[in-house]
Parts: sequence; structure tokens; C-alpha cells
Amino acid sequence: MSLTFADLPLRPETLEALSAHGFISPFPIQEQVLPIALADGDLIGQAKTGTGKTLAFGVPLIERVIAPLDAEWASLEAKGSPQVLVVVPTRELCVQVTKDIEELSGNRGLRILAVYGGRAFEPQIEALQNGVEIVVGTPGRLLDLYRQGQLKLKEVSRVVLDEADEMLDLGFLPDVEKIFASTPNRAQTMLFSATMPGDIIALARKFMNQPVHIRTQDNEDEGAVVSRIEQHVFRAHALDKIEMLARILQADGRGPTIVFCRTKRTCQKTSDDLVERGYRAASIHGDLGQNAREKALNDFKAGKSDVLVATDVAARGIDIDGITHVINYQCPEDEKTYVHRIGRTARAGAKGISVTFVDWDELARWKMIDMALKLGLAEPEETYSSSEHFYELLNIPAGSTGRMTKAKPVTSEKPREKKTVEKIEKTQRPVRTERTRTRTKKFSS
Repeated sequence: MSLTFADLPLRPETLEALSAHGFISPFPIQEQVLPIALADGDLIGQAKTGTGKTLAFGVPLIERVIAPLDAEWASLEAKGSPQVLVVVPTRELCVQVTKDIEELSGNRGLRILAVYGGRAFEPQIEALQNGVEIVVGTPGRLLDLYRQGQLKLKEVSRVVLDEADEMLDLGFLPDVEKIFASTPNRAQTMLFSATMPGDIIALARKFMNQPVHIRTQDNEDEGAVVSRIEQHVFRAHALDKIEMLARILQADGRGPTIVFCRTKRTCQKTSDDLVERGYRAASIHGDLGQNAREKALNDFKAGKSDVLVATDVAARGIDIDGITHVINYQCPEDEKTYVHRIGRTARAGAKGISVTFVDWDELARWKMIDMALKLGLAEPEETYSSSEHFYELLNIPAGSTGRMTKAKPVTSEKPREKKTVEKIEKTQRPVRTERTRTRTKKFSS
């Protein structure tokens, strides 16, 4: 008999919130992490993306926090000071983790705050002054608020470091060490990472107390690639990629899709090209302001757009169920990036399709990725938007073109536009005529 959340020693409010959001039985990483985390032990959770790590640390945090509506609140000395700190590498992941924890918090009056760059300090400072129990933030903004004296870390008893390997890649590890050193009353530390580089292991040894290392891996997939993903790799010409992409987006059964690019410029251009071809596409990359990035992500989640073109850095935190296709418009830098990208699909037990375009100058890089993950796809077939096997493999209907058919404009609008133009001309004509008359009188006098 499989374990359910009801079998765990959880508060009734937490169980109710889990049930309301459809969480009945824990995933493997959650099943292994929860008993240790609920017993206040330090742990390292290593699992590939899309396996439910947020819930694995979110539930224990909510259980241990004393909220304003709890009976223990009256005896709490430092009311309103943060009790829990969750450190994440990117803004998008910060927003996502905050949302996930809020959904599980129940009706206990728990206050959760997301702090990240690209936003004004004042609202975040005001929220901290009003009191919060859980703070989720990116390293840079957390340290800025701490140095300003606005973020008090003295009462923080539990710290979570999520996506630790990405934190290392982005150069945030020194900031993370400063944050750890600023939490003297830390009773529990949890670290989650898809991979465990040497620097992360050193960090764990320095700041963690005899952590339990939990590692979940699919026996059928030693390369850490999600086995449920149907993977396709094509050798594609740079000038034909947009045409191939546009036709994939017309495949049978194609749902919400993420397209990955290496550069910000290619990301924006690809998105603009798709919009011009009639697709509901949006882009998310580092050159966009935070408001624009959040709007693009929210529109994608809400279904207002069904194609999201993203760079790797901006894509952390895109945790959306139901993504059917992931397309690597540009070949990833390495095997870790490849695993992260395609892991955006086939989440929570679903299946998915990944497509990777490899240009001629990217073959060497792709072979290294293939060798590291043992995919057996080292020699991708030369493919064009008109290739028969391309249509067959991806279930693209015969006769599909690179453009969506657009609705014809309503004919009744044309006369309206004409009248508007005529009206403008009539209003302007008397003005010009009056000027002419004035000048004529002046010259004649």
C-alpha cells in the first residue's frame, strides 16, 4: 500500500490544503524527504527537474512555522520576524516557489513574501516591517535588504537552498555563504540540487549538520534524462529553422510549448517572427523588464499565449503542468542545460516531446551532450521543413505551411476608416484655406 499525505503527522490545515489542490500521495522525492524533514534533520535532496522538490521542502516548512492564527503565537517572542528563509537563483523561480508555498499554507494567517531584483525596495520593506513568517528570495536582493537592516535573520531557524547547482553556475555561491553565516540560530538546513558539483558538496560540509543525502534516479535512465520524453534531434539549416519551428507548432496534439534559445537576440527575433506568422507567442529573456517578464509568464500560464520563447537563465522557475513540447531552437551549451530544458515537459507523471535543432557548427557540442547522456543520437539526420520524415515523426498534418491562417478583416470596417479619413481632411481644409486668405490679404495690402 502506497504512502499518502494523510499517513504523515501533518496539521489538519495542511492536509486540507493538499487535498484541495489534488495532492493525495507524495512523489518519490517527497516520500523520502518528508519523514526526515519533519523530524528536523538536515538533508540534501538530489533529483532531476519536475519531480516535486518544492512540495518536499514546502510542507515541512509550513508545519514548523508558527503562524498568527496558531495557538502557539501568543507565546512567541519575536512576532513578525522571518522564521524561514528560502533562497532561489532567479526571479521567476522565486515567484513560483512563493505561489506553491502559499497554496499549501491553509487558513493560519501565514505571511509569505517574495523578494527579488527588478522591483522597487519600498513595497518589500513595508511588508517586512508589517511582519512575515516565510521569506523567499534571490541572493542579491536578500543581501541588499539585510545590509540595509530591513531583513532580520536572527530569528530564522530554517533555511532552504533550492536549485543549488544553478546558484553555482550564476556565481551566487559567495552570496549564499554570507546568507548562511548571517543565520546564527539555524536549526535545520535543506539543500536541493539536480547535480552535486564539488563546490556544492563543500558548501554542505561547511554549513550543514550531518545531512542525509537523498538521491532519486530512474533505473532506466542513468543519464538523468526523463525517460517519458520522446526525444527528436534534427540537423537543421539556420535559415530553415523558423520554418521548421512554425510547422512543428501545427502538429496534432500540440499544446503549450516552450522554445529555448541561447541568446537574448535570437529569443526576441524568434518570438517576433512567430507572432508575425499568426502564432500566439511571447518571449522571456534578460533584456526585458521584470513587469514584461512576469506578464509573458502569466499570459502563458493563463493560456493567452501558447508558445513561450525563452533563454536558459530566464527559464528557471517555469514550472507549468501540461507543456507538451519543448523545442531547442539553438543547441544547449552542455548536458545539464539539455536536461533542464527538456525537463519542462513530462512533469508530474505526464509524457512529452522534445525537439532539438543542431546546426552544422553545433555538431561537436551536440556529440559531447549525446556522449555524456548516452542518448544514441550522435548523428542527427539532415532535415528540412519539407522533409517527409519530419512530418511523420512529429505528426504534422500534410500540407501544413509556416503560417497560421488568419481571419479576413470585417468588410464593414473599411467604410468606417474611409469616413474617418474624410472627416480629418474636412477639418483640416478650412484651416489651410484661412491661412492662405490671410497671407493673400497681407501681400495685396
